Amino acid sequence: MTAGSGLLHIEAPPESLVVSGGLFHGLQLWVNLPAKDKMMAPRYQDIRGGNVQLLTTPDGGALLRVIAGELDGHKGPGITHTPITMIHATLAPGAEITLPWREDFNGLAYVLAGRGSVGTDRRPVHSGQTAVFGSGSSLTVRADEKQDGNAPDLEVVLLGGQPIREPMAHYGPFVMNTKEELMQAFEDFQKGRLGTIPAVHGMTGDGL
Repeated sequence: MTAGSGLLHIEAPPESLVVSGGLFHGLQLWVNLPAKDKMMAPRYQDIRGGNVQLLTTPDGGALLRVIAGELDGHKGPGITHTPITMIHATLAPGAEITLPWREDFNGLAYVLAGRGSVGTDRRPVHSGQTAVFGSGSSLTVRADEKQDGNAPDLEVVLLGGQPIREPMAHYGPFVMNTKEELMQAFEDFQKGRLGTIPAVHGMTGDGL
């Protein structure tokens, strides 16, 4: 979703999951827009599980879902105005991946479930932790040989993007470049100037 000049929205799980119960992850990622694009028209993408680019390692130890951006020439369906790469990786116990990474991108790994290590020096990480990578042209993640009983594999989201390096002012759900722009955003919200996008109906269990 691109908020742009302003967008009212609410994120909620599919009704079928609410009724049936069970564990699911909700991950909200905010990608900043450069100042020149802050007030662009809002847009929304409905990306389902069947739309992502699926890759695997030669030994079959890891499944990679390219959601946005590109990995070694393989493009994901997500479109962002600020160049990023977003990958959901599932690593079997003992599996290791070293992925090529753009040197002008920063990089981080957020662990959804399981435990493992990151980097060539194998720094330990586990569920709920985020690892920030230093500069370089690759990212390395390894799953521990033994995983927790409730997490048979290491589930990790790999993220990176091109730093904007512009001033940032934020409060609540608003992210702008200056305090004055924040005040204008609040006024636009209070006066009903934000746009709306129709809800996506018929969401099934394969939704992202």
